[in-house]
Amino acid sequence: MKKLATLFGLLCVGIMSASAQPEVDTGATAWMLTSTALVLLMVPGLAMFYGGLVRSKNVLGTMMHSFAAMGIMSVLWVTVGYSMCFGENVLGGWFGWNSDFIFLKGIDNSIMAGGIPEYVFSMFQGKFAIITPALIAGAFAERVKFRGYLVFIALWGIMVYNPLCHWVWAEDGFLFNMGPKGAIDFAGGTVVHISAGVSGLVAALYLGVRRGYPKRQMKPNNLVMVMMGTGLLWVGWFGFNAGSSLSSGLATAQALTATQAAAAAGALTWILIEGFHQGKMTALGFASGILAGLVAVTPAAGVVQPMGAMALAAAATMVCYLMVILKDKLGYDDSLDAFGIHGVGGIVGAIGLVFFIRDSWMADAQAAAGGIWTMWDQLGIQLAAVGIAIAYAVVITIILLYLVEKFVGLKSSDEEEMQGLDHSYHGERGYGMLNPN
Repeated sequence: MKKLATLFGLLCVGIMSASAQPEVDTGATAWMLTSTALVLLMVPGLAMFYGGLVRSKNVLGTMMHSFAAMGIMSVLWVTVGYSMCFGENVLGGWFGWNSDFIFLKGIDNSIMAGGIPEYVFSMFQGKFAIITPALIAGAFAERVKFRGYLVFIALWGIMVYNPLCHWVWAEDGFLFNMGPKGAIDFAGGTVVHISAGVSGLVAALYLGVRRGYPKRQMKPNNLVMVMMGTGLLWVGWFGFNAGSSLSSGLATAQALTATQAAAAAGALTWILIEGFHQGKMTALGFASGILAGLVAVTPAAGVVQPMGAMALAAAATMVCYLMVILKDKLGYDDSLDAFGIHGVGGIVGAIGLVFFIRDSWMADAQAAAGGIWTMWDQLGIQLAAVGIAIAYAVVITIILLYLVEKFVGLKSSDEEEMQGLDHSYHGERGYGMLNPN
């Protein structure tokens, strides 16, 4: 009888434990699997976009920057990245750490509160860790050693991306807990675009200009490929933004709609400005406007309505256009406008979103604050978050650039630049040309 009672007790405990384990929400999980694939699609999209913008002798080497990030950052993410981003605070909250997350060994059977297997969440977040350092490559395209680039992005991912991700998106990150609802960064304004854009600017200044710049024109080799890459980025951005809802419901629909509206508004704004300013509306301008709008809405996609998304995208596009025009006059060589679009667009989006926050979000913030909470209060938090992201990215990037240049080598020689990245570092030609220009 005693054994029977013991078995019954163990059975009850087992049933209670089973019922405590969240069940998989197949709808949400299916959407997150799709979003994960869409974000990964952005990497070859970026490779095509960047690859088409450089000269023909550098097309393959430039595309390799994006594809190499897929390999390096994926291995680092599985090894230590997920732990550093979403583990518990260590070293005063500089980054996270959880030994169960090393090699993802402790999440094999884990289902998160929203009904999504933790493996899916981890892989979704890992795609952000891939594309962020790949964006930086646009700032110093056509003048960086491949092996130096590999070492740089590996160190940058560990020392810059992972801590920023932890501060903004981990539950015990200090920016996540700043104010009643934290610093708003729905899908990566500070973590992705500002950090990558600012680091790219620092790298461009540190490495200096390309051989012959700005006297020699360096025209894109394939605008058709640029447009195809832009299209892939636009499609993938739905996973980037709408997937960040970590659900399949109202928030997902809101973010998806804001993303579409912002991309279209950014594209139209750019070519209208371009038409008045230069007399022609270019394909490259249309593509640049799409990206400016998408970058601007990235931090805001979960908190603004479509009208706000379009207004924010239009404002950011105007500032990005101005920065691209001023680049030559200011004398720095941001080769493919990584800072001019991603850095500047991210800053405008992360700060400007406070003027378009939907009423329901603000009401929740007021309730969480236990009283009055205005957009000016949130503006202070956004400014602080942007300032912290910029300062941290600048300082650590300078240190990493110095170390990589000193011990590995980062800046291409004049002879290597003249021959091109494809031949100098890969022994190949992107188009099989004998004398590319």
